[in-house]
Amino acid sequence: RLFITTSMAIGNQTRVTEFILMSFSSLPTEIQTLLFLAFLSIYLVTLLGNSLIILVTLADPMLQSPMYFLLRNLAFLEIGFNLVIVPKMLGTLIAQDTSISFLGCATQMYFFFFFGVAECFLLATMAYDRYVAICSPLHYPVIMNQGTRARLAAASWFPGFPVATVQTTWLFSFPFCANNKVNHFFCDSPPVLRLVCADTARFEVYAIVGTILVVMIPCLLILCSYTLIVASILKIPSAQGKHKAFSTCSSHLLVVSLFYVSSSLTYFRPKSNNSPESKKLLSLSYTVVTPMLNPIIYSLRNNEVKNALSRTFYKALALRNHIT
Repeated sequence: RLFITTSMAIGNQTRVTEFILMSFSSLPTEIQTLLFLAFLSIYLVTLLGNSLIILVTLADPMLQSPMYFLLRNLAFLEIGFNLVIVPKMLGTLIAQDTSISFLGCATQMYFFFFFGVAECFLLATMAYDRYVAICSPLHYPVIMNQGTRARLAAASWFPGFPVATVQTTWLFSFPFCANNKVNHFFCDSPPVLRLVCADTARFEVYAIVGTILVVMIPCLLILCSYTLIVASILKIPSAQGKHKAFSTCSSHLLVVSLFYVSSSLTYFRPKSNNSPESKKLLSLSYTVVTPMLNPIIYSLRNNEVKNALSRTFYKALALRNHIT
């Protein structure tokens, strides 16, 4: 494919009107086709799995606790996160549709930041929910009532708006060079920033500080919650009681580990060890793989969700037989 730079000259500067996503263009066509099939399968499983979580937690009367309300929010978030990244990536692999408009690139980056920040805070909220459930089980229904859970969910979603708005608006207000090739499979901040023809020192400081705060504040809240949870579990006299208490938070702990390990390896590695190709592979872990694994983890490691899925399936089957 011939990469054509679409730009408008303004004085001695160049105004870029579209970007070219390099994606995996350096790989042979056969490998790109295999990647397309693999990512399409993962994408469909992600949409199906998270949609099932949403439907089951809405429909099943046994899954109306605060934990499943927050899980439903996480499933909705994962669907949004996937819709922002994966369809365009699939297009670059199978149709070689690598161009993305200036506005399209900014929009993709905005929602990537929005969903990413929201997920950090939502995982912290879910950790607090597990803390209350294990450390104060008698007061759990009162503390995590409908009003509280709704406010906590809103507080988890809200930080994504200012972070995404400031970072995206600021970055796309810079002048860009004639080179418009983004060496990534989506419009992430670092590869787009490399195309800027201006001093970006202040923006880079803001981006680093903002990333650290967005990652560290929820991470510290999660660590505090689980420190108190572990201390409470250790006080339980019976081994069966300890196992039951730990099993209620093991799924969440696994999801948190997957998200934070993959994102930290991507954004906090030394630049000398951070080649564009390795960063693409690491980015796949939290943009494509983790959203698929979350509903699987919560389904396989949670008997209530497995039982609810079975009840829903048999109800649907019975309804179909009744209609026919």
